Amino acid sequence: MDYRERLKSLIKEKALKIADKPVFKLSSGKLSTYYLDLRTITLDPEGGYIIGNLIYQMVKDSKPDAVGGLTLGADPISYSVSMVSYLNKDPIKPFVVRKEPKGHGTKKQIEGNVKEGDRVFIMEDVITTGGSSIKAAKVAQENGLKVLGIIAIVDREEGGEENIRKEGFELIPIFKVSEFLKNQ
Repeated sequence: MDYRERLKSLIKEKALKIADKPVFKLSSGKLSTYYLDLRTITLDPEGGYIIGNLIYQMVKDSKPDAVGGLTLGADPISYSVSMVSYLNKDPIKPFVVRKEPKGHGTKKQIEGNVKEGDRVFIMEDVITTGGSSIKAAKVAQENGLKVLGIIAIVDREEGGEENIRKEGFELIPIFKVSEFLKNQ
């Protein structure tokens, strides 16, 4: 199966919403004429399987110890990659970056079996400004993890890549939104 093409079809069928005028409010507060609800894909059995396989193939040669990112968008992606890696006898651990440090107990901001020095990729469903991914990558670095890059399913092409590069990270998008909007 061509995982990239199947994922593209699923996004077009289930996740991409388009309107004639800007009615979709983004996390940045900006209004848009389109919205990508990728949780319809990342939280779907087929979608998770495809994403896990696709991203595992992208990262396996880099030998990461773990994949993770800011909860909630990154969580199902990280779990899918981890499961596929385990089935390939090449386990990559998932981790979760909390939006804020836990208020009790260990007060950790990163959950999972990662340790200082681990090599990680940050996962993201959709990149707009890059703010969530940058936050996750910085928290990972502050906790001694080596960030190999940021992988996003879709880059909205609204400055996120540039912002991520300015912070010293690499963005590796599976798709750019223009691939979905060029025939609209």
